[in-house]
Amino acid sequence: MPRRFRNVTRIGPVRVGTAYDQRGREKHTVACTAPRCDFCADYDSRAAAELAARTHRCPIR
Repeated sequence: MPRRFRNVTRIGPVRVGTAYDQRGREKHTVACTAPRCDFCADYDSRAAAELAARTHRCPIR
């Protein structure tokens, strides 16, 4: 079943979205939209997700 993201924001090339996981817990997902960058992670708090988005540097230049 696909996740339904809400409260999606964009910080540079990185998107931060909030969704519920399979167990019903709220998770905050960070994903980079730059080509050939595979950065993606889940966090328990929105602050941690936004910090990861702000400090992310794409390895592909």
